[in-house]
Amino acid sequence: MDIFLQAVELVSTPEVAIVILISSCYGLFVGSLPGLTATMSIALLVPITFFLDPVPAISAIAATTATAIFAGDIPGALLRIPGTPASAAYTEDAFALTRKGKPEIALGASLISSVVGGVLGVLLLLIFAPSLARFATRFSSVEYFWLAVLGLTCATAVSGDNIIRGAISLLIGLLLSTVGIDIATGYARFTFGSIYLLDGVSFIPAMIGIFAISQILRAAKDGVCAISEPTREITRLSGEMWRLLRRYWKNILRSGIIGNVLGALPGAGADIAAWVTYGISKVFSENPKQYGKGSEEGIVDAGAANNAAIAGAWTPALVFGIPGDSVTAIAVGVMMMKGITPGPRVFFTNGPEVYAIFLGFLAANLLLLPMGFMAIKASRHILAIPQNVLMPIILMFSIVGAFAVDNSMFAVGIIAVLGVVAFMMEENSIPFAPTILGIVLGDVMEKNFLITMIKTQGSAAGFFERPMAAILGTLSILVWSWIILRPALRWYRGKTQAVEQIHNEG
Repeated sequence: MDIFLQAVELVSTPEVAIVILISSCYGLFVGSLPGLTATMSIALLVPITFFLDPVPAISAIAATTATAIFAGDIPGALLRIPGTPASAAYTEDAFALTRKGKPEIALGASLISSVVGGVLGVLLLLIFAPSLARFATRFSSVEYFWLAVLGLTCATAVSGDNIIRGAISLLIGLLLSTVGIDIATGYARFTFGSIYLLDGVSFIPAMIGIFAISQILRAAKDGVCAISEPTREITRLSGEMWRLLRRYWKNILRSGIIGNVLGALPGAGADIAAWVTYGISKVFSENPKQYGKGSEEGIVDAGAANNAAIAGAWTPALVFGIPGDSVTAIAVGVMMMKGITPGPRVFFTNGPEVYAIFLGFLAANLLLLPMGFMAIKASRHILAIPQNVLMPIILMFSIVGAFAVDNSMFAVGIIAVLGVVAFMMEENSIPFAPTILGIVLGDVMEKNFLITMIKTQGSAAGFFERPMAAILGTLSILVWSWIILRPALRWYRGKTQAVEQIHNEG
């Protein structure tokens, strides 16, 4: 209790409060710009942390991350351009609601789920950090492989009723994930002699091209605004938020817990947590056909998961010094610079500082409610901008965001090519979401498959030897078997009913 009281004293200073407030504003601004991710915003923030004490320095990182992840939902809902990778999972649903004249539902669902999911994630971090970290460290390459395979089943959840088109989209994403140097052989694949492709197709330019550039091409083709007139005013926001919270509180609780656990797995991150919980949400939903067409439930589940995953990623970072994602990798470096050494004894050597960081994280998530509310209210002005002015602005931000990834014009070429590909996909009713998922999980699946094959000397039995791997592997096989057999069963059932109908008429 003494340590906790000392933590409260550390975080209850004007300096920490001002830092959290400014960092939250900064995170909202950066996260709302397509291509400028939460990781990039943290990287830009690091030089400023040199001049801050440990608690305000780490609190600044936590506050920026929490608000940037939510802010990415705003351009996703209004313009169909996700501001951060974690927002891509439910962009189609959010934008579909906006086109129906209901942006307050899309953004309200995103805000309330982000706040509650983030708070839940921090509380779980406070209570179960050591236990979650021990669980996370038990995952080897085998478990990560099956987790990626299971995650790819989300592609069927977000591809609508046409499994063939969803499979085509997923294969495009998996193909893009294979570009670059093969980690097992060192052989360059699909690089066409370009040194810029040796590291593969960067996810940020890919996401900008698929969502933003395709949207610009579609606007040029149609010559009309894609957003309907009734959406020019965002009203009834607070009422919608509380309605969604009352209706979907169980979903938020379930997805918050799942997101926190997935976030605790090194390398998983908020974007994978959002995709996995979106797929799980559809499985348990009473209206699965609504997903991808404006599902409140899908937005709430994925939104709660990605913010809870942010807190979960801090668990292995603090307890074992193993970053859960790129943001916590930067945070670990800042902590060590400030004299806080992550490890099993961090709660004894730097207990007050660690719990003060948790409380600062909690304050940032609570502050997200009023600040997010104001940001959404201000965002309605985007809808009033004429399309012939708005699209060039989007193109400018897209080019700047792609160039900022590695200071290369090659990334700008990537967004142009993938924008054309995505435009052609949409013209042929092929969904985007499985492509994005394939890019995210393809590399994870391949890398861990090769590592496992090397460790087991090519034995397939090695994929089922560990208890957790056996559970995940069996579950993956059952799910994929159902996906493959479902069309055949549906055809057989339809044929049987037709025969019975003919027999009865006869």
